[in-house]
Amino acid sequence: MLFNRYVWLVDTIYRAGRISFEEINERWQRSSLNETGEELPLKTFHNHKNAIQQMFDINIECDRKGGYLYYIEHAEDMERGGVRTWLLNTFAVNHLINESHHLKRRILFEEIPSGQRFLTQIIETMRDNRTLEMTYQSFWNDTPRTFEVAPYCVKVFRQRWYVVACSTSDDRLRIYALDRIRELRTSEHRFVLPEDFDPQAYFADSFGVVVDGICKPERIRVRVSGIQRQYIRTLPLHASQQETEITDDSSLFEFYLRPTLDFQQELLSQAANTDEWFEVLEPAWLRDQMKQVGINLLEAHNGTL
Repeated sequence: MLFNRYVWLVDTIYRAGRISFEEINERWQRSSLNETGEELPLKTFHNHKNAIQQMFDINIECDRKGGYLYYIEHAEDMERGGVRTWLLNTFAVNHLINESHHLKRRILFEEIPSGQRFLTQIIETMRDNRTLEMTYQSFWNDTPRTFEVAPYCVKVFRQRWYVVACSTSDDRLRIYALDRIRELRTSEHRFVLPEDFDPQAYFADSFGVVVDGICKPERIRVRVSGIQRQYIRTLPLHASQQETEITDDSSLFEFYLRPTLDFQQELLSQAANTDEWFEVLEPAWLRDQMKQVGINLLEAHNGTL
């Protein structure tokens, strides 16, 4: 599969720092991806290099003065997260497991079923700027609908892959879960990705994949005690998270985001996991809403509802 070969090539050059084509070819012949042990033609190498640049915005450069050694341009960007780091980390682990068969049963992964069927096709259409004819079964509708969309970006969140796509019928951006897609066909129609569309900026004020224009970003303050604050500290809930106050028995966390339903559900989940207390301080409406949920749960479990 070409996708795996692309990631293998990036990983090989990245880990080597600088490497000649001859060394790349030797490693390819020994790779578990190369079942026949065939050589890597120079023309194929350059085709892969160009595809990697178009698909992942990773430039593989050649230092001709230093002995024709290949390297990743701006390799330090690999340490900053995003799709590049995800690709390399995923491939490195999978490659190590394939090389160490006796470890396979001892390394357990979290399944993401939605990425198995349609993800590659969507990425390819994003690369080629082609639209998709999608048959989609929403949780809110009894019957599936078929329509045409232009895929802008993909995002994984909570074991589900999502595609942000623009409808060709009304020119509106919507977010579709891959596990609700019934059929997908790549069309011959092309689209132009708007120059001002920034995927990271699009989700910057969102907790997950809910981008609600009506729900405006605001400051949220939460006080957490006990061991739960360690979990929140080491695995932040959002990029805006700041621990603004630390005492012997509690911490104050602040966020700036859209307090949409998915974030409210996350707060409730964190509250359920704490061994002491979890208190929403601001905004007042969110504090009241969390309080009402607690009252409803208490009354339900006391049998008064």
